[in-house]
Amino acid sequence: MVYFFTSKPPNEDAQPQLMDAPGGFSAPIPPEGCMLYMGKDKFENEELIKYSWPEDVWFHVDKESSAHVYIRLPRGSHKKGENWFKEIHPLVVEDCCQLVKANSIRGNKLDNVSVVFTPASNLKKTGGMEVGQVGFHSDKNVFKAKIKERRNEIVNRLDKTKKWEEPNLQADLLQRNREEKAIAAKEAEAERIQREKQQAEWKKEKEERSYDKLYDPTQMTAVGEMELDSDGEPDFM
Repeated sequence: MVYFFTSKPPNEDAQPQLMDAPGGFSAPIPPEGCMLYMGKDKFENEELIKYSWPEDVWFHVDKESSAHVYIRLPRGSHKKGENWFKEIHPLVVEDCCQLVKANSIRGNKLDNVSVVFTPASNLKKTGGMEVGQVGFHSDKNVFKAKIKERRNEIVNRLDKTKKWEEPNLQADLLQRNREEKAIAAKEAEAERIQREKQQAEWKKEKEERSYDKLYDPTQMTAVGEMELDSDGEPDFM
C-alpha cells in the first residue's frame, strides 16, 4: 500500500518557518499542488526505491528510522540540467520535511531534526544492506534541512489529502518508460523532417546562386560568328 498526499501551501509568498534549509530551491507551486507519496513500512520502501521515477526526489530523517517520502516533479524534469531537483518551492520542501518527521517514531518527538533529501536516482542499494536501508551514489547531490520542531498545521493539512492506493509500481514505471520512448521517437522524427526540409532549402538556394544557372549556351555567340538581324544583315548593335 502506498500513501499519497498533495502539497499545496496556502500562501505561496510566505517563507518556511522553523526550518533551516539549503538555498537554491525555487519554483512556482502548481495550481493542482505537488504529489507526495510514501510506503507503509520498510518492505514497501524497498519497492519504492526499486521502482521510483527519474523525476522523484527522496526525503528521510537523517540517522533515524522514518518513512521514505518522495515528491514527484513534472515529467521530464530530470532533463533540465544538473540542478533539476532544485525546482521545488521552499514551502513544498518544508511540507516534505514535516511529513517525514511526523512519520518517524523517534524523530517526531525530537526538536532540531535533520532531514536528508536527494534525487531518487542517487539512491544506492548494495547486497549487505538491510531492508529499507540505502546509500548514495554521490554525496554531491545530498542535501540536509534542519526542522526545529513539528508544525501541526502542515501535518494536518497534508493528512487531509491522504489517500491509500495499491498501485502496480513496476507496471507504472514500465508504462512511463514506454511513453517516454514514444515521445522521444516522435520528437526525433519531427527533427529529421525539419532537418531534411532545411537541407532542401539550402540546396535550392545554392542552386539559384550557382553560375551554372546563369550560363545558357543557346544564348551565346561563338568566336568568329556574327549575329544577323531580321533582314539577314550583320547586326552590329
